[in-house]
Amino acid sequence: MSETLYHTTVCTNGVNLHVVQAGPRDGKLVILLHGFPEYWGIWRSQIDFLAQQGYCVWAPDQRGYATSDKPHAIADYTLDELARDIVGLIDAAGRDKAVVIAHDWGGLVAWWLGMKHASRLERLAMFNAPHPKVFLDQFKNNPNVKQAADYVNFFQWRWLPEIVLSLFNYYMPSKTMQDAALLGTFTDDVLAEYKRQWKQQGAFHAMLNWYRALFKTPSPNPASFRVSVPTLLVWGERDQWMITDMAKPSIDLCDQGQLQIWENGTHWIVQETPELVNKALAKFLGK
Repeated sequence: MSETLYHTTVCTNGVNLHVVQAGPRDGKLVILLHGFPEYWGIWRSQIDFLAQQGYCVWAPDQRGYATSDKPHAIADYTLDELARDIVGLIDAAGRDKAVVIAHDWGGLVAWWLGMKHASRLERLAMFNAPHPKVFLDQFKNNPNVKQAADYVNFFQWRWLPEIVLSLFNYYMPSKTMQDAALLGTFTDDVLAEYKRQWKQQGAFHAMLNWYRALFKTPSPNPASFRVSVPTLLVWGERDQWMITDMAKPSIDLCDQGQLQIWENGTHWIVQETPELVNKALAKFLGK
């Protein structure tokens, strides 16, 4: 039986975020962070599962995405700002701490929380998301990573990527997603909802500003790049963009880290194999 979903707007760190909520209000707080070019809906299976386990689940559309606020400046999308958004959600929920589960770009935000706001976290679980230091170091020095993630350089251009990616009803990003995932993951109906979210006024421009901010207006480094809270990193080995070279160096920066490599998974493992994702989360969270 599916859980009832509540759609609300939460003000945090000066922006209004659309947040989907489920589960008992007095349950342990779990925040689910999507990546690029996603929205809260990637977590539908996890929202149901975690709510049924007694967790209070919040799944925001992060700033710049879908119907959440879309500040104009590139500097509005630094890792510091993105992390403060999530700290504000924890405050809005009336909690001291939360479990944060994240995919792709949401994972970089989660890693940043682990370095700069560890006192607000109970646990971290990331899917196909490298530690920011590892990504930046290897993007610069590892030819394999640089080649796989070369699209990041294209995204640094102003407005050209927005124009190219939106051509023919967002043909390029939707076809790329379909081709890179296990067969049947991104059906026409699923992609139609993605496109509806991408077409929100200013959304694709804001989404790309996350990439631009990482290089053009980087946040100050944390006092330590290590993460002290218990951390699970799951990696689909067939990821075409975030290649597995970055997995072990990322988990090596964790004091209490667990790494799982799923050899048949791609970048989109959260949506490809939701039952396996739920099983991994249940074991990690202790339920």
